[in-house]
Amino acid sequence: MLDKVIDSLKGDIIKSTQELIRIPSVYEKSNDTKMPFGKNINSALEYMLNLGEKLGFRTKNIDGYCGYIEFGEGPELLGIIGHLDVVPEGTDWTFPLFSATIKDGKIFGRGAIDDKGPVVASLYAMKAVMDNYKLNKRVRLIVGLNEENDWKCIDYYKEHEETPTVGFSPDADFPCIYAEKSILSCYIKQNYKNISDKIKIKEVDCNNNALNVVPKFCSLILEINNSIEMNDLIKTLKIFIRENNFEIDIYKLSSNEVKLTSYGMQSHAAHPNLGINAISRLLVILALTFRHYNCNLELLDFFGTYINTELDGKSLGIFCEDESGTLTLNVGDFSLENNVLKIGMNLRIPINTPISNIENSFKTLCGKYNKIDFETTYTEDFLYIPKDDKLVQTLCKIFNEETNSNTEPIAIGGATYARAFKNCISFGPNFPGHKDMCHQTDEYIEIDNLILACKIYAKTIIKLEK
Repeated sequence: MLDKVIDSLKGDIIKSTQELIRIPSVYEKSNDTKMPFGKNINSALEYMLNLGEKLGFRTKNIDGYCGYIEFGEGPELLGIIGHLDVVPEGTDWTFPLFSATIKDGKIFGRGAIDDKGPVVASLYAMKAVMDNYKLNKRVRLIVGLNEENDWKCIDYYKEHEETPTVGFSPDADFPCIYAEKSILSCYIKQNYKNISDKIKIKEVDCNNNALNVVPKFCSLILEINNSIEMNDLIKTLKIFIRENNFEIDIYKLSSNEVKLTSYGMQSHAAHPNLGINAISRLLVILALTFRHYNCNLELLDFFGTYINTELDGKSLGIFCEDESGTLTLNVGDFSLENNVLKIGMNLRIPINTPISNIENSFKTLCGKYNKIDFETTYTEDFLYIPKDDKLVQTLCKIFNEETNSNTEPIAIGGATYARAFKNCISFGPNFPGHKDMCHQTDEYIEIDNLILACKIYAKTIIKLEK
């Protein structure tokens, strides 16, 4: 019966997903206490809460930090935890980022699969259950607004609201996730005031790339003094770019300024091998060029020696691996602000390796230089629930029964709200064998999979109620 009910809701599910995607809910700094993450993110929250009310649910706006949509009665609470914010926009999309264009059975748009489509699917799964079953639990869809940054929304929720008894987050992969790696975001930085070398980095632009995204674009302006000829510099740059087979354009701006623009391919930082890192490639060329002209810039020397284009930290001496996978490293930021030159990184660390081990390795290497500092800006401990845990086995069984498959629980490098609560794991929406479009250019969700996920979530609500 549930399948027929959800099939009848298909048009509404698609329409609501499109309308939500069309809200450009990227984080913005805000001094408005009622909109702590910016006007657009707040608009996404209001849209979801209004939709919840129209569908007959109880709703609550929790001081603009997050909200929930709920039905049912009883002392126990089943939580479904998703988010409405999206990563920065990106460039060179086939369709406008927030157009929610439908083509070839797919809805395209930033947030389509991360996490707006799955949130809408969860809401309509709740609707199908609410209208056709009587439960002995309350079911609550919790919508966060700051997942792509520092999770202040969920921290605020936990301070002010009830913790779910059991739950799942529709923000990763099927069949279900039993382990999520630890996360470390950090910077190596150097004071860059009063630099008078032969070559000087004058300006850097990475298009506001987020640390948890493999950057698709990075440009900078180099300034030279009279000891270097511009034609010689351009010739040297072209040689290094050609030898490394990088896509980097060179523009001569004046007799002493040249602009370099590096192009890559966007992907989630948890899967840096799926992208092409525009920042790393540009830094490789800078390191080679500065060495060629005997310009001692310690930050570039550190990068060229220990990071380069490595994705697994081997040259840093921090390679590690266990059942959750290998360590990955994404260079997500390069900036020059307030006379400080910085390289920002996002690392996904296997569950058996303490974050402090990685931090100490960085600090030891930075200690070999006089002018480099290391700074941790964000950490998130791993999630691990044994594969034979009842919740893991239950969700995995539901998926396998609904898809006539025999897949095993998996570990991921991504971080979901599941790790914010006990007895909670991530569950869908990406299906095995399908390309993960999270944080990628031309992000989309397949409509058939969106509807199938809705059906799976509806049956999961009923199963977990028991």
